[in-house]
Formats: sequence, structure tokens, C-alpha cells
Amino acid sequence: MTTTMKRISFTLLFALPLMVAAQSLTQYVDPRIGTGDHGHVFVGANVPFGMVNAGPTQLEEGWDWTSGYHESGTQIVGFAQTHLSGTGCSDLGDVAIMPATGPLNYSREGLATAYSHENEQVRPGYYSIYLGTNKKIADGDLSKYIHTEVTAARRNAVYRITFPKGAQTHRLIVDLANGVGDRMRNSRLTMLDGTHCAGYRISHGWAYEQHCYFAMSFSRPVNAEPDDTTEGYYGLSFAPSEEPLIVTVAISPVSEFNAMQNLLPEGSTFEQVRSEADAAWNRELGRVRATFRSDRDRRIFYTAMYHFMVAPQTWDDANGDWRGADNRVYRTRRAWPLEENGAPFGAAPSYLTTLSLWDTYRAAAPLSTIILPDMMPSIAETYLRIFREQGKLPVWHLMSQETDCMVGCPAVPILADALLKGYVKDSLEAMKAMTSSLLMDERGLDDMKSHGYVCNDHHGESLSRTLEYMLADWSAAQAGKAVCKNYPDNEELRKTIDFLERRSHGYAQLYDRRVNFMRGKNSDGSFDGLEDFNPQHQTRAFTEGNAWQYLWLVPQDVDGLVEMLGGREQAVKRLDSLFLADSQLNDGAQPDISGLIGQYAHGNEPSHHIAYLYALMGQPRKTAALVRQIQRELYDDQPAGLCGNEDVGQMSAWYILSALGFYQVEPCGGRYVMGSPLVQDATLQVGAGKNFEIHVHGASEKAIYIKRVMLNGQPLPACDAFKACTDRLPKGFTAPFILRHEDIMRGGTLDVYMTK
Repeated sequence: MTTTMKRISFTLLFALPLMVAAQSLTQYVDPRIGTGDHGHVFVGANVPFGMVNAGPTQLEEGWDWTSGYHESGTQIVGFAQTHLSGTGCSDLGDVAIMPATGPLNYSREGLATAYSHENEQVRPGYYSIYLGTNKKIADGDLSKYIHTEVTAARRNAVYRITFPKGAQTHRLIVDLANGVGDRMRNSRLTMLDGTHCAGYRISHGWAYEQHCYFAMSFSRPVNAEPDDTTEGYYGLSFAPSEEPLIVTVAISPVSEFNAMQNLLPEGSTFEQVRSEADAAWNRELGRVRATFRSDRDRRIFYTAMYHFMVAPQTWDDANGDWRGADNRVYRTRRAWPLEENGAPFGAAPSYLTTLSLWDTYRAAAPLSTIILPDMMPSIAETYLRIFREQGKLPVWHLMSQETDCMVGCPAVPILADALLKGYVKDSLEAMKAMTSSLLMDERGLDDMKSHGYVCNDHHGESLSRTLEYMLADWSAAQAGKAVCKNYPDNEELRKTIDFLERRSHGYAQLYDRRVNFMRGKNSDGSFDGLEDFNPQHQTRAFTEGNAWQYLWLVPQDVDGLVEMLGGREQAVKRLDSLFLADSQLNDGAQPDISGLIGQYAHGNEPSHHIAYLYALMGQPRKTAALVRQIQRELYDDQPAGLCGNEDVGQMSAWYILSALGFYQVEPCGGRYVMGSPLVQDATLQVGAGKNFEIHVHGASEKAIYIKRVMLNGQPLPACDAFKACTDRLPKGFTAPFILRHEDIMRGGTLDVYMTK
């Protein structure tokens, strides 16, 4: 076995009233988890789902610096207001500021300043660092170094900068030239008066044309007009003072004027904003209150909750204005609130971004439907707005831009799931968005219409594209069936969903029985030759994976997959072989294929449902054993605590759901397969003042298998969705426990009894 492990709102962020316990949950969050290895997580200050991710950007660059920060970094070049978290691509790092004393070379290298983790503090909503040394600073010497602190509100970052005692020059460089892996196209900074400035940074990167407008306020007057002799750099100087310099930065996707309106009210103090940020995190983390048998498990769980709630991010202004996916500005004509006190996910939906959908449809999206019911209308409305703006559902939406990153139509299973769970207001528009997006002629979908699969001689990643399209087809069809009950005369919709349903089951034609794996197929119906075939090799047909991992990407039809593999016993043997295979990969394999148990790759999303397939084949004990192995070996409370990219909450969402004891294998619909709960007790806030309680009895490090489940004092209703539930099972096979979404959302109690 191989693994890659190494040792604000000023009132309420949400309309939904949330119970707040006296105990702080932020104390259990360690934002350093995932900063090592290839976790790629953001480090800095933010609030849940906020527009601002404010924190340090390091000098070092490369794949492990997609968020601008890595545990191994040694120098900081600035404190930017936007950062990604856990992605495999770089961007953002907009509107950086850097305090300094003395002359500087206006360049990335010229701004670089040493720091040490020993002089660093990081917790939810707050970041602090002493700049100027890579050694631990003795308490008596702290006043010799620049101390930079930052906290955040939803659209604001607030900095408290304490310059060294006796420093004759207090300077602040506003760096609009540099970002994280992008290129500045245009920028401007204009002083509005002695203590306010505004400007913008327009850049080209992963997001092709990103607009970031900003406004800043300073607690002390700027001494002179900024020095802008070097393009993109603006040097501001302030009269020396023993009082810290407070800098508030608001951003907007729309305009400098809107950024000014987004600024926090005059008189907002650093400590007030920090306290509100901590309170916001406690409220949102409190949507799941869980106890564990160890502090380690609790730290991993609540840090996972924290990472899960970094995105999707707010991407509209305090009055609701937003920049659409067509790069046009949309005005709501709503009044500006005097402070950030509105509910972003209430009656007036918020526009969201950082939609890493290929990753998050698998666990993060289903988890949101359970514990973020008030946010779901904003998620659904955002997808529909993007559909209206660009003519298709989002693929990977970043700061008003469609990146078209990754394969498939991953918004479809998320929107279908939201529709089936009652979160979509206009079901016919949602169906139009899903079906239109699946019936386009781009990104291999023309092949899907003409051949029923993406042709390997036409497109790279053909097998992965095909399987992703098929599970989206199935998702749209399930949602369409539900909609047709209310519109029985809509014959056009019925024909479309029948077509998509049939297409979703076409994966068997890609099964090459010469090698017993699915493979890319050419337009003439042939498979490539066998001379170079090796299931451990990533080749042209696969997206961040190989034949071993993609054999199992049929979550929409597990019973059909079992039949294709030769029946229940043969399918279980094939699944066993996945986890027993040699973990060697070919030299050309992407580093995303990580966290290996055999050829199972937990560090990348196509594998995330696989451990739960055992239960649906009639082997729930194997599911339990594997889930527990993954929890113990592939998650940790150290910087290298993630075995792959965090991927905007997906890695964490898998852990959260699995720790609670269940996982949605199918792409949509709300049937959760039970595995092996790690919590002792948990209370989930599921909306409208209702709680769903989970109590686990008799668990230990050896007692990890579910013996009996009681829902509200009665045996959990028998499963009727899968053959493993309805067939007469042979000896050694057992029906799984299936929990339904409606069982959770109506509130109640689940008692789970464990055995060895």
C-alpha cells in the first residue's frame, strides 16, 4: 500500500436562526492542515463563503503554490485579498499590500521578506505574522519587526500593521502588478482624499478576464500622492506613529463605486471585526455539533468543516449587483445596506463563484443540501443565472469567467439533486438548463449524440468525458421524471429524458472484454490495440486517472455495473483487486493520482464513492473497513494532513459525511449508503429549527461495523433501491443500510449500534 501521507457580517451571516453553544468550535480548527504535501489550502483570514480570502502570498511559485501559500515557503511578497483554496490551478492574489520601512525595489523579488512559522498565528478569521526574520523572535524583541495582522468580513479585509518601534519611515506598497499565476492586463489606483483610495486590477489567468475593483481606507492620512513610476506598484507613506496603521480593503466585481459602498462603516474596529469573524465561523461550524473519541478526530473534523465552508464564495456586492458570466454588469436596483448585516442566502439570492463542480458534485454538494438548506436557493439560482448569461450551465466558474476546466457537465447532478430535494423554484427552467447543456455540440457532446460515447480519435480524455456525461444524463433524467409528474402533457421533455436515460446506460459498450476494463473507443467502433495496454497507466483516454479507477465511475447504475462485471461474486472480486493491485503508476501520470491504496486513489475525486460500492454489492463490512482505513491513514491533523488537493471542499466533505456515517453514491436523489460512523454523537441543524441527531453505541477501534440502525425508535426502513437490498442474497452477503434525505431533513434521531 502506498499513500502520500507525511508526518460577517456585523449581525448574522444567514437568515436561518442558528443555535450557538457556549463552547467555541473554532478552537478545534487548525488551518495549517493541508498546507503541506499537495493540499493547496488557503491560509489567511475569511468568513464562511465570503468574497475575501485575505492573507499572505509567498515568493515561491509552482504547482504547490496554487493558493499562494505552502508550508515550505520562506518569503512573503504581499497580503492579497483573493486566494483560491485547494485547487489544481493557480489564479487570483489580487490587490496585494505590503508594509515596509526604507527603500524598496518595486518588483516581486524586491518586496520579498523573510518570515518564520514560529512567529505566525492562524485561526478562522484571523492571521498574524512578524516580518523580517526566518528565526523565532524572543518576546522582548517583537517591537523590532513589522507585525501584520488581518481579519475579514464578507467583502472586506481589515489589517492592523504595527511598524517597528523607532522606524522613521512607515510605508505601504499596493501591488497590482503581481498575482498568483496570472498576468495583469490593466490597473489603476486613485487617491480620493487623504485617507481613501480606489482602483481596479484586471487580469488574465485561469479566469480569462477577471475584474477586481477595490476601495481602501486608512486610519492615518497618506503623506503624499502615491509613487506610481513602476507600472502596477503604488507606494504610500504615512507619518510615523506608535499607533498601528489600520487598513480596510473592500472589493467588488462591478466597480470602484461599488467597492466604496462595500466598505465597512466608519468606526468599525479591528477587534470588532475579528470578534464578528470568529462568531460567524462558530455559527457555521455549529451546523454540525459532534463529539469524538479523540482530540485528533475532532481537529480533523472541524478543520474539514472549515475548509468545506471556504467556497462557494459570494461574488456580488452588498446591494446585490454582480458581474455575469458574459462579463456584463447586472444591477438589482436594491438599496445599499448601511453595513454587512443582510442574509446573503435569503429571499434575495446571492451570486456565487469558485464553483469547482467536477470535484464537489460528489460529496460537498450533497452535504450542502443537508446542513446548508438556506444556501441552496442561491446555489440553484446562481447556476440558472450563469445558464442565462452564457447559454450553458457552469463547468468551472471563477470570478465571472467560465474556465471550462475538467470534463463532463458537473453542474447537472448538483442542480438535479437540488431539484429533487425541493430547492429549485422554477423546475422547468432548471430542466431546460440541464437538457440544453447536455445536448450541445461542444466538448465531445456532438459525439455523444452521434455515437453514444466520446470518440477517442476525436477528443482526449474520451473515456472520462463519456462516463461523466452519462452520470449527468442519468441525473437529468431522474429530475425530469419528477418534473413530468407535474407536467404530464410535456411530451418534448418526456422524449428528452427518455433519450438521456437510455444514453446514461451506454457505458457497457466501452467495456473491452479482451482486458476486462473500460477503454476509450474510436469513431469506427474499435478499441486501440493491446500491445501497450496497462490498467495502471494514465493515457489519453483518462482525466487524472487510469483504467483501474474509471472502471468504477458508474455511480448511477451500480446494479448494471455489477451485471457487466459478471454478477455479484465476480464484481466483489474485481473490487478486491483494485485495493490489492500494485500502486505503481506510469511516469506520465499526473500528481493528482495520489492517496493510493492499491490503485484506489483517494487523493482524486473519481475514486471517492468506490469504498461504498461494496455495501451496494452486499458487502457492507468491507465498506466499513475501507472507510475507516481511509479516515485513519489518508487524513491527519498535521500540515501534510490531506493526501491530495483539497479541491474546494470535496476532500473535506468526504470526511465529514463518512464521519457522520453515510455517503450519497448516486449523483443525485438523496439515498445515502451507510458506512462506519466515526462520531460518538452528532447534532445536525437541518433547517426551520429542526435537528437530526446521530447517536453511535458500542463503537471502538475494533467495533467499526454497523449491526443495527434505529430511526426515531423504529428499525430503519428496508432498502428498496438496489439489488443488494431486494435480492435474495447468497451466504456471506448482507443488505446495506440506506438512509434517505427526507428522513434526515424532517429531523429526528438515528441510533447506530456497532459490533466487531
